[in-house]
Amino acid sequence: MDTVGLTRLYVFFVVEVHRRRVHLAGITAHPTGEWVTQQARNLLMDLDEQAGRFRFLIRDRDTKFTAAFDAVFAAAGVSVVKIPPRAPRANAYAERWVRTVRSECLDWILIWNQHQLRRILTEYLGHYDAARPHRSLDLQPPTPTRALTLVKSSTVERPVRRVDVLGGLIHEYQRAA
Repeated sequence: MDTVGLTRLYVFFVVEVHRRRVHLAGITAHPTGEWVTQQARNLLMDLDEQAGRFRFLIRDRDTKFTAAFDAVFAAAGVSVVKIPPRAPRANAYAERWVRTVRSECLDWILIWNQHQLRRILTEYLGHYDAARPHRSLDLQPPTPTRALTLVKSSTVERPVRRVDVLGGLIHEYQRAA
């Protein structure tokens, strides 16, 4: 992601393929192998016992993913699988999330700095994981706070209220109490 001041920021994220849940691991202007390894440690600490759900980590062949990075996941019982060279379809879930977050959020907002990008991505991920319907999940979000139901307009008895996310860039709709 490029900022208004033409600083390039790199976002490290992990996508759970089964539930399409996205975890934001870190943002930096200068990614190194040591930084990526530390973010992997932080992610596994944040996931705590949930890390046991993961069997594989599929990653690209970037040089920033060092042997120490792979060892962090191996210690947690996660097998690291490198995608083949020049095979973008092998990393399709991550590529799709990048396209989604860009088209729904980042292409519409001017990013000034790393702190603002973290705040925006955190708020967007709250929407993405808890409210945004996913076709592959039968129009349910990855971690729903409540089950979503389709309502015909003629059967609405209670009014519907709009909740603005990211200052009105995204709208969520809920039944009024």
